[in-house]
Amino acid sequence: MANQPEHEYRLELDPKILQLLGPHLYTNIYYILAELIANAYDADAKNVYIFGESDAITVEDDGTGMTYEDTKKYLRVADETRTNKKESYTDKGRRKIGRKGIGKLAALSVSENVWIQTIKQNEKSGFILSRNIGSDRLLKPLKDAEMSFKRIKEKGTAVIMRAPQYKLNKNFGTIKKNLLKIFPLVDKNFRIHIVQDGKEETIGSFDQEIIKELGGLIILGENFKHLAKNFKTPFPKKKKRLLRILPDKSIKLKLENRFKKKKTYNLVISGWIGAYKTTRGRRLGPDYNDFPDNFISLLSNDKLGEYNVLPAVGKNKLYEVYVVGQIHVDLFEETELPDMALSNRQGYKSDDERYRRVIDFLSKKLLPEIVDIRADYSAFENEHKKSEKLDKQAEQERTLREKIDRYKRDASDSAAKKIITAMRNKDSNPAGLSRIIEDEMNAFSGIVGIKNRVDEQKKKILISHTQKDKDIADIIYQMLLFNGVPAEDILYTNCDDEVCRIPESEPVYDYLMKFFVDSYSTEKIYVIYVTSSDMEKSWGAIIEVGAGWITRKAHKVFNIRGCTPQKPLNIDLQWHNSTRNADGILMSKPECDKFASRIESISDDMGYKPRSRSENVQKIKILAEVP
Repeated sequence: MANQPEHEYRLELDPKILQLLGPHLYTNIYYILAELIANAYDADAKNVYIFGESDAITVEDDGTGMTYEDTKKYLRVADETRTNKKESYTDKGRRKIGRKGIGKLAALSVSENVWIQTIKQNEKSGFILSRNIGSDRLLKPLKDAEMSFKRIKEKGTAVIMRAPQYKLNKNFGTIKKNLLKIFPLVDKNFRIHIVQDGKEETIGSFDQEIIKELGGLIILGENFKHLAKNFKTPFPKKKKRLLRILPDKSIKLKLENRFKKKKTYNLVISGWIGAYKTTRGRRLGPDYNDFPDNFISLLSNDKLGEYNVLPAVGKNKLYEVYVVGQIHVDLFEETELPDMALSNRQGYKSDDERYRRVIDFLSKKLLPEIVDIRADYSAFENEHKKSEKLDKQAEQERTLREKIDRYKRDASDSAAKKIITAMRNKDSNPAGLSRIIEDEMNAFSGIVGIKNRVDEQKKKILISHTQKDKDIADIIYQMLLFNGVPAEDILYTNCDDEVCRIPESEPVYDYLMKFFVDSYSTEKIYVIYVTSSDMEKSWGAIIEVGAGWITRKAHKVFNIRGCTPQKPLNIDLQWHNSTRNADGILMSKPECDKFASRIESISDDMGYKPRSRSENVQKIKILAEVP
């Protein structure tokens, strides 16, 4: 297997190009590794090994390897390799990733001198690819004794980047995550192994791992339907709203090919786009420009073309930080069409018609749809948390009830026995018997703490209204917030703030009955009634009036003119009156002052600190029309 003396390795490229491009062709170690992994994939490798050492980074594969004759083709840089359908596939039927033959120069972005050594058909070949070579373009050959492989034996290739300017991250998880983001073609037939510091880890499937972390998912095309089985949601009854499987998007384009002929091509967009359940612990924002965790990648022939087009298609909305996706458009790499990749191989030409159509589809269709799904997931999550809170509250109420029943039973039984004993001893004066009862009550009073915990979780203020009176109810709600009442303490069924609404699964009247009527807790709800001619016709509002009367808690009335409040509302006290017209709610100056007075009173009664009268009047003038 010794090198033949006549072997020469001549680089078919102007040496000055290497000096210009070598250090600047790629800007990130993972893009470089992805190019070398892609070469291994095109060589029908089953395994790629990445070795991180103190003085070198080695990428070794068990692909077909190269004979000396094969290296001549390898050294023809920028010689297009996919000129027809046959050349677009490997011997084992893999669709080739490489096209221009530039990826081999990627290693020069890491090292000034890169050792290329390969073995095939019992023949070793090797040379040093360098940024600095003579005008004869000859590369220094490697002797047989200088070459060794770490894992492969019969066939394969090793690229050794000596004295690298980049280092591998010490965290295996970071390496695996970043590589899979830009090179997703990993399965049982193609494995990537990372070896450093005496440890080894094998990369699994990116798609399958990340799908498990999503709260919402859109799948495009038959080739990606299998991902649905990895989508797990805590809300199985809502799965149809969170998981959407669509056909791939097909767009007919009339394009001019490399032969200057106009031809109709089918632009097919497939892949997936999802929304994370949570962004906690993820890398977001400008500090992670290279590999943020929220991204939409464009891939062609299963190779990364552009890592993140989210800034180009998004509108910088809050939910966009949850978005992640991989979109596949094989027409980007169509052999007949011009190469649309940028010179740094890390993006596409934005003026290409294929690129513009894909960006348009993402911005107008896919991104808005996944953002809406993420909003649905958030609503389901909040609903679930509310239901859990109500369940916990109900359980505490049940525990309170059981302990109070036991308290009454045990205290009365114990008091009765002591009273009987006292009477037998002829010690039956009223004061003594009262002392026995009081002592027994105190002895069994340890349940008070449970009552307090039940009280803490209850809503404290109910805004009772009809849907048609939401305009005045909104003003009341805003003024309560302005005067220090937390939204969490307010029950307002038509509120725009989700925290004030009872979960859809819990009818409002059941909630009132369970926690404010049929309860041992003495914490009752404060009710604000919005009365109007519409309220008189609303059965639901009438029930709320009854519920408020049963709780026997203080209440306030805010009335729309045209209605006269009736008992059981407290009509002995003067109520506030507003007027409504096409422009909204109107208040006279006295009624504005009365409105402010009542809001301040409610805030103070509930233990909060109200604003001053002048501040409240000024705020009301913003929310309503006051002359």
